[in-house]
Amino acid sequence: MHPHPHPYTRYFPARHDDDALDVVAILRHGLSTDPARPLFSFDGDGWQAGRVRAQVARTQAALRGLGIRAGDRVAVMLDNSPEHMALIYALMLMGAVWVPVNTKLKTPGIDYLIQHCKPVLFIAGQSYLEYARAAHQAAGATRLVPEEDLWTETAAPPGHIHGADGSPPADAPRDTGDLLLAPVKPEDLLCIIYTSGTTGAPKGVLFTHRMMRIASESALVVADVRDGDRLFLWEPLCHIGGAQMLLAPFLARTVLSAVPRFSASRFWEQIAQERCTQLHYLGGILDILMRQLGETPAPAHTLRLGWGAGVSRQNWRTVRERLGIALRECYGMTEGSSFATVNTDDLPGSIGKALPWLNIELLDEQDRPVPVGELGQIVVSSAIPGTFFSGYLDNPSATAEALRGGKLYTGDIARADRDGHLYFVGRRTDSMRIRGENVSAWEVERVVLSHPDVAAAAAIGVASDIGEQEILLYVQWRVEHGGSFEPLSRWLGEHLASYQWPRYYAAVAQFELTPSERIRKHQLSRAVDQAWDRQRR
Repeated sequence: MHPHPHPYTRYFPARHDDDALDVVAILRHGLSTDPARPLFSFDGDGWQAGRVRAQVARTQAALRGLGIRAGDRVAVMLDNSPEHMALIYALMLMGAVWVPVNTKLKTPGIDYLIQHCKPVLFIAGQSYLEYARAAHQAAGATRLVPEEDLWTETAAPPGHIHGADGSPPADAPRDTGDLLLAPVKPEDLLCIIYTSGTTGAPKGVLFTHRMMRIASESALVVADVRDGDRLFLWEPLCHIGGAQMLLAPFLARTVLSAVPRFSASRFWEQIAQERCTQLHYLGGILDILMRQLGETPAPAHTLRLGWGAGVSRQNWRTVRERLGIALRECYGMTEGSSFATVNTDDLPGSIGKALPWLNIELLDEQDRPVPVGELGQIVVSSAIPGTFFSGYLDNPSATAEALRGGKLYTGDIARADRDGHLYFVGRRTDSMRIRGENVSAWEVERVVLSHPDVAAAAAIGVASDIGEQEILLYVQWRVEHGGSFEPLSRWLGEHLASYQWPRYYAAVAQFELTPSERIRKHQLSRAVDQAWDRQRR
């Protein structure tokens, strides 16, 4: 039993006597107690605890040789690999601050991140060195190290790891066997994760050791993880969706089956080879698999459950039955330790209810609860101290907007039914007012994207000549299909409510995307003089 009870023990068991709902204790125990225990495989190559520990120790030695100590920021721009996974573990244990860099960024995006958070070290993979070097030229004190050179660095700068008298500073990691363990507190910074919204510059979320632990514990709950499960890990490790899974083998008797990236052509083979039981679906993964199958049934497989976000109400039953898996839709945001809700009731279209340690309110612009069925902003509070981030790096105005009175104001809009089930609608800044009705762009776009000729779509509100707004729909056609606005509009009129039916239509060759694959709607023109107008056809 944990000697010092904490508020979280009602929801999360203390895994060890020194467990304070952080990360270091569980990593230390997991890497030290059973060297033969499998933790993860990568593209079929098995990694037991002893092998992982050796790689982590080697990585820490290289980082120490580069002068890295607790609190130093280390930016990392790498593809998924066992070495990348071990590097993240090494940074967590040392108490260094990991700064994941999205591998889809080019020089301007990398330059912004480096200038904003000023990491001591920037580790970049071979594929990204051209962009990294261009950004690094203006990076000041940041040292750029190619991935393959990381292991050749051995000598620490004088006085960095050790003081002038040769003794280690108070905040230096302690050497325990072959691992360096920092005296980490739950509220200490573990990483800075940059999130991109539809407007403004990316914001650096100050993500603590406790937040990572809660995110990982929550993933086990959301994904219904049981001892013996094998979790398919395809998400980029630079995203919270991938990073939060790295602790799963240390929290349950489970194995991560990791791959370099999602591959539709290899998916079923990989699932069969690794006997995977859970699939995290994001970014249209299920749509890709369904399209790939066509009319043929899914191959025999071991998957039990899919969890994630994006299965529409109209496709719920079809996806579940065709793939032969249970579905658990969830909702959350990085600022709130990743997860807030989960749908465990097989209710099509719903994001479910709040996780047990959270409370969710739907509030109007005056912070008043909205009636059942009405739209309100999702506002989250927690029984566990440290569940929410402390703020955005060097952005007090954005921090003050998100954190008010101990609650997290998400900026997302939802509605609730009489039984308390929540239905995600969209961003507060991504809704429109049409003929007295609040219309979510997300609700419109989900239907548009189910049309076979449409590859991507964005709905925005534009001024109406009779008050309120009209909907302008931007469409990116599928190359193999092409498309025409008149039949698309007619089809949408049959599938959308009258107030959701876009009036104006415009085509784009390709949308500009944020690093997290969201359409940059603020860059889309609101002018309709060149748009196709269904009322004037």
